[in-house]
Amino acid sequence: MSEKIPEKMLGMKLPGGARVEHVTCDVPKPGHGQVLLKMKAASLCGSDLKYIYYEHTDKTGGARYDDVIAGHEPSGQIVAVGEGVCNFKEGDRVVVYHIQGCGYCDECQKGFFINCQSPERRAYGWQRDGALAEYMVADANTCIHLPDFLTYEDGAMIACGFGTAYQGLLRGNVSGNDRVLVMGLGPVGQATVILAKALGAEVIGVDISEERMAMAKKVGADQVLMGDENVVSKILELTGGKGVEVAVDCSGSSIGRHQCLEVTKMWGQVVYLGEQGSVTFEPSPLLLHKNLTLHGSWVTSVDNMAKVVALLDRKKIHPSMIITHRFPLRQTPEAFEIFATGKTGKVVVNMEMA
Repeated sequence: MSEKIPEKMLGMKLPGGARVEHVTCDVPKPGHGQVLLKMKAASLCGSDLKYIYYEHTDKTGGARYDDVIAGHEPSGQIVAVGEGVCNFKEGDRVVVYHIQGCGYCDECQKGFFINCQSPERRAYGWQRDGALAEYMVADANTCIHLPDFLTYEDGAMIACGFGTAYQGLLRGNVSGNDRVLVMGLGPVGQATVILAKALGAEVIGVDISEERMAMAKKVGADQVLMGDENVVSKILELTGGKGVEVAVDCSGSSIGRHQCLEVTKMWGQVVYLGEQGSVTFEPSPLLLHKNLTLHGSWVTSVDNMAKVVALLDRKKIHPSMIITHRFPLRQTPEAFEIFATGKTGKVVVNMEMA
């Protein structure tokens, strides 16, 4: 029997200036090719914090509209299905890829809606209503079935962070043959640690926060080092002077990015995942003479997000292990305040909490 859907709902908007605004608005109706989700969990992302919570900017993914419900890491249950949807039904549990593209360009055809350059591109929580509400309309082709093993909180972790981490590891061609350095152990760094281990790699984590170092050790990093002036020599010592096969920067810092190049072995792979910041280096000794391959990586594709869902289900890994703080929807302002300290793991808004 179909769930009775109310006419009004609670949602959260981010007007800037480190503020969260509670709003009461109409529950949306799904159009052609869309589904209505009863939201179950939505997590906070560093890009929400940097680009929206403090001030509206267009440093990544296009300008952010002022008057939309926030949140781009959604997981929920389908409660209504629009016309033309054949692969989802009421009651299905889903995680949502957080961007819809034009559907026609080369990148959209590959499933990389994130890279769509069309004005039609819309990201949940940026240019269209997002996850921090009781209900959300999603395009069916951005939804991925959530296996029974994975919880709604797991789904929220996958919706951006774990998908982004997985794509970076794919770029670095990580396997069980590799020692992988993860530079920066925030939520995306922790996701990278977990997935690199799932792929069979040995993992070294580096951060300047003792809290985040402890979290990385807890989720499986083989070695965790303080990112001080001795970290390069320590990594070289751990690797017999050769360096790591793959280095993934999740810090976005100039120092971290430079150190990744320094400690990667000859013919190795370096992946830059962390946003913002800059880096300056001498190409000859650090890149050319070492025959390194330097990759940039941004989010992932719908298909690769489905693959990471399948990997986590097969390996019986709960991504929610990186959550350190949970809040009900009405306490979203407190959730952002604690997340802004930079000392947390993942912070999630759980709509099933009272």
